[in-house]
Amino acid sequence: MPRDTTLAPSRWHQHIVQRRVSRLDHVRPHRLNWEVLKHPEPAAEEDDEALTPRRLAGIRWSWLDGFFTTVSDNLYLGFIVLYALTYGASTSQLGLLAAIQNFLGAVSLFPGARAADTVRHRKPLVTWTVGGFARVALLALALVPWLTSVPATAIWLIIAINGVRSFMSNFGNPAWTVLVGDLVPPRLRAQYFGNRNLMIMLAALLVAPLAGWLIKAGNGWLGQPNLGYQAVFALAFVAGLAGTLCFIGIPEPHRVIRARPAAGGTTGLWSVIAGNRAFLGLIVSGFVWNLALQVAAPFFNVYLVRQLGAGAGTVGLLAGVNTLFGLIGSGLFGRVMDRLGALKTQALTGLLIPIIPTAWIWVTAPWQVGVLEAYAGLVWAGYNLANFALLLELTPASHRPQAVALYQTVVFASAVAGPLLGGWLADTFGFRVVFGASGAGRLIGIALYVWLAVWPILGARGNRPATSPAGAT
Repeated sequence: MPRDTTLAPSRWHQHIVQRRVSRLDHVRPHRLNWEVLKHPEPAAEEDDEALTPRRLAGIRWSWLDGFFTTVSDNLYLGFIVLYALTYGASTSQLGLLAAIQNFLGAVSLFPGARAADTVRHRKPLVTWTVGGFARVALLALALVPWLTSVPATAIWLIIAINGVRSFMSNFGNPAWTVLVGDLVPPRLRAQYFGNRNLMIMLAALLVAPLAGWLIKAGNGWLGQPNLGYQAVFALAFVAGLAGTLCFIGIPEPHRVIRARPAAGGTTGLWSVIAGNRAFLGLIVSGFVWNLALQVAAPFFNVYLVRQLGAGAGTVGLLAGVNTLFGLIGSGLFGRVMDRLGALKTQALTGLLIPIIPTAWIWVTAPWQVGVLEAYAGLVWAGYNLANFALLLELTPASHRPQAVALYQTVVFASAVAGPLLGGWLADTFGFRVVFGASGAGRLIGIALYVWLAVWPILGARGNRPATSPAGAT
């Protein structure tokens, strides 16, 4: 919108501030917004830092980091299992691949949270782990065919390198979560992350089908049977490196001094969480939910390739369908969450998700998977949106890095057992039993969430005017 020069400078500034309040243009990183740079917005509350030019620049670099990270992730995440499958990996080995990835991700979280809480600067910690070693591991995956010609050795190399990638990615995750929380003012988080997620999902919509096509076209070229996979992992490394360079551009946010309990109060993480029934319910239900989820998650693409005859191109195209409907779901459930709140939105979408693995029992052709992926994109967009907001809402501010790490550790612990159980079920009873067990387990998990997390909060809200559960911020 061009500047109206007929307005006096003071009235123009007032006009800009009013437009910020109504449209929040300054959290749209793809807009230049010079007026906001020249007239930074004052803090809305005493404990809310002003949106200074330095902070605004950091928010935009964070958006670009998210964009390139999404490109990198969608180039490789859906194809690591298929990469191992080309070397003849068994169902049990594929389950082990997922289990080791999740195990190393789990054991890295608490050391990562402790490091995030003790280091003076969190940014270098994230840069070297998530942006450094984890992305070099992608380049190592691309080199596997040139490191060994023995299929069995290649499978174990893929398992080991992928485990290192998972460990480094998750070690820096608590520091990244707190760093971004300190960077983006609380009053702008919903709008900022909504716009950020929209743009990175648009990138994912194009990248996953492109990766599938590249694998299909590249395999066998120049006499290299896996050159397509190598190209995809190499491109993922380059895109991830671009994300790292953008992350380096983020100015280190001023560390927020967390309030500590008075003398004689409870200071330990366990003491704080013990008084937060809703967060405990989220942890318990999350364990069951993710156990059921990981029983089947590593094997959908395996079933698609082995039983339905699909190729990497089809897998990439289906991932694009999922992302496209995820975009629609983000807008739809964003409005639903505005009306119902994160608590009820997660319960609603959680009740719809068990339909997905159950429906896989009757799938007989790849086009039917397309219908399921469209449905999955819709409902999972709402679930993920609500789950992230709920995690920030229920974790105690005084121990947030450790509380987030505890939740993610529990999730990863269930994700270690899930693929091993799923691999055994698939080898013993077949994939349809795996899908049925996953659907039933997810239904049990969401029932536990409603019982242990939703009812205590709704009951508390019904008995007092407070809007937050005990121990939450």
